[in-house]
Amino acid sequence: MELTRAIELLPGQSLAFVGAGGKTSAMFALAKLLHSPVVLTTTTHIGTWQTDLADEHLLLKPGETIPELNFSKGPILLVTGQPGEDDRLSGLDKDALEALHSLCKAQNFPLLIEADGARQRNLKAPADYEPNLPDWIERVVVIAGLASLGKPLIPENVHRPERFAALTGLRSGDLIRVEDIVFVLQSEQGGLKGIPPAAQRMLFLNQAEGAERQAQAVRIARTLIPYYDRVMIGSLKASQPDDVISYVRAQTAGIILAAGGSQRLGRPKQLLNWQGVPFIRCVAQNALEAGLEPLVVVTGADSEQIEEVISDLPVIFVNNIEWQSGMSSSMKAGLSALPETCDSAMFLLADQPQISPHLISQLLERYAKNRASITAPRVNDRRGNPVLFSRKTFKALLAVTGDQGGRAVFNQFEVDWLPWMDARILMDVDEPGDEQALLDAYFHCENK
Repeated sequence: MELTRAIELLPGQSLAFVGAGGKTSAMFALAKLLHSPVVLTTTTHIGTWQTDLADEHLLLKPGETIPELNFSKGPILLVTGQPGEDDRLSGLDKDALEALHSLCKAQNFPLLIEADGARQRNLKAPADYEPNLPDWIERVVVIAGLASLGKPLIPENVHRPERFAALTGLRSGDLIRVEDIVFVLQSEQGGLKGIPPAAQRMLFLNQAEGAERQAQAVRIARTLIPYYDRVMIGSLKASQPDDVISYVRAQTAGIILAAGGSQRLGRPKQLLNWQGVPFIRCVAQNALEAGLEPLVVVTGADSEQIEEVISDLPVIFVNNIEWQSGMSSSMKAGLSALPETCDSAMFLLADQPQISPHLISQLLERYAKNRASITAPRVNDRRGNPVLFSRKTFKALLAVTGDQGGRAVFNQFEVDWLPWMDARILMDVDEPGDEQALLDAYFHCENK
């Protein structure tokens, strides 16, 4: 996928690139793909030879007021300080950067900032004064080049190798391992250093070419999800823009809809037996095993009984006192409980204990590769559950009313279907006889 699809930068937002292994290339690549006016700058240095990548270059003298932003020659405007003796352009001072930020906000222009240096190395450990990030920055993309993976810890492969060694315990010349990169990137003295608390943290594992490197990158990504809001894997050397990003992993919450009163069944279906385990507990355990986090359980009718059987699990309970108004009220209650950092949400039904961790994981992997607005399983021509919704659908989901669920917004967004062969995932329990039919389908009548 394109870098723009992976990052999803909004008009007027500010984004900084830090780390090593492709910061400047990533910044200009993103700028070109935006197809709208965008302002680039640096708080450190940028090579004079790189100014040709911009359509217009504005050189500011110390203390000079920023003039009106001019895009007459094209949509990419680079704003820097004066050149130094080392053929590099200086960054903006704090006042100039503040002024530039205000101009971009007022005119809804994205602002991209290169906020530290790496001397064109693939990996780095920051110095005491790095990175130079303003407090108002909204997104930070940490870049790590994986081409140094498996290579010796020497200056040719790592910028400031002595600091990298101090963080990892490696000695000069030792081969750099996956766990070393993970340790540095998750460290407050490494990849996370200096990122303002309110900024969205994003990681781009660049130079992930070939099957082995891709597998190593996925391993790193899965480990670092607790530390970053989004982890992207790809290669800026890809021949086509659509191929730059191959995989994006981010926080996907689970929302179990368990508020219904089971009127047609006559007893709480959430508490029915699935091999000695209540339905709701089985659904929650499968969701947690697959990595959905946080996991929200929306209750309503019989809330005390339902909460009792899963009270020992790491879930968030939301009691929907308006459950009788329809499924949409439970959907809204679940979404409202999610943190702002949550990238997507998967809705699960409390009467489908047969939905396996494997199916949930496959939906997560599908979303990581395609990042469609909606990802859902499909058996032949029939839509199944659970369904994953990206954050861009949340506003539409919150507008649904009555006894409608997520299906009400399918026609408003791009849907990516995961083909699935097992039609039993379509089964649920609504009426007398449905429970036995579900048990028979999986346990061959042994529970009769």
